Amino acid sequence: MDNPQADPYQPGGHAWHPDRPDIVRLLRTAGHETTQPIYYGSNHTFLVTLAGGAAGESFAVYKPARGEYPLYDFPNGTLYRREIATWLVCALLGWQVVPPTVATMGEFGKGSLQLFIETVASAEVHVDDLRPMALLDVLVNNADRKAEHCLPGADGRIWGIDHGLTFHVQPKLRTVLWHYAGTAMRPSECADLQGLLSALRRRSDVCAQELVDMLSGSELRALEARIRGVLAGGAFPNPRYKPVPYRW
Repeated sequence: MDNPQADPYQPGGHAWHPDRPDIVRLLRTAGHETTQPIYYGSNHTFLVTLAGGAAGESFAVYKPARGEYPLYDFPNGTLYRREIATWLVCALLGWQVVPPTVATMGEFGKGSLQLFIETVASAEVHVDDLRPMALLDVLVNNADRKAEHCLPGADGRIWGIDHGLTFHVQPKLRTVLWHYAGTAMRPSECADLQGLLSALRRRSDVCAQELVDMLSGSELRALEARIRGVLAGGAFPNPRYKPVPYRW
């Protein structure tokens, strides 16, 4: 998001580029011109056309709190906040894994608004490209990573979406990204996690301060405990079952 030379739009021209230095401001301030249902998934999701004035229009994905179906293990009306919290953690890490996601007030009330990612019909993905997403799943305790939640963007990056079932205080990790099970952490990854832990403790970053509004105290403490656990273990968690083959 700090690249002043970023293209204004993604290659397909339907959505703003995620690297725009003003992308978060645009998502927060642009008007919602149209709101159309996306008939996919268990919760109500909408494709929104944003009007950003001189910046033009862009697609975004809107998930209102009132459209969330009740779950027995997650508090009602909190999934949209977990979507935002996952992006905040990603931003604190300095990783581009989750599309920019902000809080919004749309046609159906408060919810999350995520930049639309233009995908390619077919893509060859190197397994190492998925490593940051696998580690992010561990940190946010993702209970619902599916293959279709990993989008090959037109810009060549792999983006993760649908992070409503995250940050539970109990272990709920369920992911298809088990290729790195037992693999040692890289020094750069450890440094990123140490930086994340420091930011969370000192609330030294705007994203860290916003995270306090998205999660409960116990969820924040559990997040810090997971970070410390990964750093102490020095490796990705190792499940007892065989990794699931991953391909598009």
